Amino acid sequence: MTKHDNRPLTLRDVSEASGVSEMTVSRVLRNRGDVSDATRERVLEAAKTLGYVPNKIAGALASQRVNLVAVIIPSMSNMVFPEVMTGISQILDETGLQPVVGVTGYMPEKEEQVLYEMLSWRPSGVIIAGLEHSDASRAMLRAAGIPVVEIMDVDGTPVDSVVGISHRRAGQQMAQAILKAGYEHIAFLGTKMLLDHRARKRFEGFTETLAKAGVEIEDSDFYSGGSALAKGREMTRDVLNRSPDLDFIYYSNDLIGAGGLLYLMEQGVDIPNAMGLAGFNGVNLLRGLPQELATMDSCRLEIGRRAAEIIVERSGSETPQDPKRIVLEPKITYGDTLRVR
Repeated sequence: MTKHDNRPLTLRDVSEASGVSEMTVSRVLRNRGDVSDATRERVLEAAKTLGYVPNKIAGALASQRVNLVAVIIPSMSNMVFPEVMTGISQILDETGLQPVVGVTGYMPEKEEQVLYEMLSWRPSGVIIAGLEHSDASRAMLRAAGIPVVEIMDVDGTPVDSVVGISHRRAGQQMAQAILKAGYEHIAFLGTKMLLDHRARKRFEGFTETLAKAGVEIEDSDFYSGGSALAKGREMTRDVLNRSPDLDFIYYSNDLIGAGGLLYLMEQGVDIPNAMGLAGFNGVNLLRGLPQELATMDSCRLEIGRRAAEIIVERSGSETPQDPKRIVLEPKITYGDTLRVR
């Protein structure tokens, strides 16, 4: 990764790109004054292409920065992100910076809207989940002139710094553990892949590793909506009705995995001998189950802490710094649902 220009864009940049005066650009962006539709469209298109975000606090503060860190995540109902927020807060609590949260619902267009609004307040840094963004979002992040840290995932090209795990490698490691344990008839149950890029990468790594060993996924099912115990019970019941010879189910997250575990226990299934199970995320709340679900810790707390440390270090520095790439290594917990050989 190389250094990039941290100079924030100005009205002059948009003026030059659109071929109109700075005053006209200001009128368009503030939705004030009499401006033709053609001119308005040209200015808005130039601003979007450049990634320009109007400064709502210009003139109010000499630094034109506020002591806020924009944290943009896909969900607060997903149990993963509250722990990330805890890690961020642990670091920022020791500084003058405060996190402010925006939620995107895994939708690229909502992410654009949230990012636009947050950047308009000129925060001191941005922490944003994932590496997959729209062209407009990436343009805004590049043009912001502040530290940007993408979190949770390292399988891709970041805008600036990145902290996370390789989800593709996580899927590979789980497949290797399942094969080593001697399971052969394997299913995958998870979320819709179009929206959950990290689950998709785990699935790809998982299936590629199985295929190299001559094993194909025998069944799979994908759902949309929040991760829930009830959904795991339902999906597990349905997949076993379709494919009764299965001896292992890999779930894209711990909550649906826990639902599957409870269903199988009710049916009197011998776990992990007749049927093995594994989830993902290492959710502490589920450790009180009658049997401990095999899983893999996604390093949520540490990701939050390391991302916040980068923001604090770079926002307090007077000299430009190179982007950082921090790759954390999750470990498999075998629990009571995955044989160890």
